[in-house]
Amino acid sequence: MSTSSHPLLPLTEPLRLEALRPYRVYTTMQDETFAELVRLTAKLFNVPIAIIAFVEEEEVRFGLNYGLAPDMDRVNRWETLCSVAMLHDEISVFEDLRERPCELINPLLVQRLNLGFYAGCALRTPEGYSIGVLCVIDHKPRQFSPAEADLLQRLAGAVMSLLDLRLHLLQQPTWNQQLWASVYARIDTSITRLETLAALASWETQPDTPAAQAYQASTLEEMVQIIDVLTGHIRALQA
Repeated sequence: MSTSSHPLLPLTEPLRLEALRPYRVYTTMQDETFAELVRLTAKLFNVPIAIIAFVEEEEVRFGLNYGLAPDMDRVNRWETLCSVAMLHDEISVFEDLRERPCELINPLLVQRLNLGFYAGCALRTPEGYSIGVLCVIDHKPRQFSPAEADLLQRLAGAVMSLLDLRLHLLQQPTWNQQLWASVYARIDTSITRLETLAALASWETQPDTPAAQAYQASTLEEMVQIIDVLTGHIRALQA
């Protein structure tokens, strides 16, 4: 496919690719810190799939994912919704991909993976270049509230802070273990509560019952607490 005038190419594409290079995508995908973070993201949003995707010239790297098959480590850039999400300052949300598909991409990948829902937030460098996306995915359509969108944006900010932190701490091989040991010591109870709330919510027949709304409010409170803990530990390492 000729990409010289492709609608998914940002005007600053050469500079964007240059900004991506220092993050050493291949070695980053081997880092347990980010594997833990993407697993945590899936748990927070109660979705089967979460991805930290890096958008290269012709491919999108999905190596940092929770819920995809092992062979789904890279995909054609022009088939993935991450190529759309990386262009936007706001969260890109597709609540029902079957009824309202994205027309900017080749739909083959969405169909092959049987995707019903997608929400993604661009990962932007301090200079403003989008190098990838943090996204959450479900096989069934679902609603995504403004509060959830705000939390995904905050979590994407934490991912980008960790990517920048990694560049500065590569000479300290145990920094990631120390980070996650500290984080999980603080959020273990919240993770258990989230799992319980998700189980309780699954028994509700409608999303707008008083009980369902109470479960959703409690879930958002736990998510905020977990993201605050993670962000606080990142700031401590940056100091």
